[in-house]
Amino acid sequence: MNDSGPPSTRQEELRSFLFLTVVMAPAIAGMIVVGYGFIVWIYQMFAGPPGPHGG
Repeated sequence: MNDSGPPSTRQEELRSFLFLTVVMAPAIAGMIVVGYGFIVWIYQMFAGPPGPHGG
């Protein structure tokens, strides 16, 4: 095997896990929600608001 660095310690693994769960997961989830809202907003600019289209 070709190990270029020291083996990861339990503290580094815990720090990485906390970073992924506390920072990255909410950030990615927020970006997905914001992206979906942006797509719906752009769609409604061309297709009009939802609801009945009768007069």
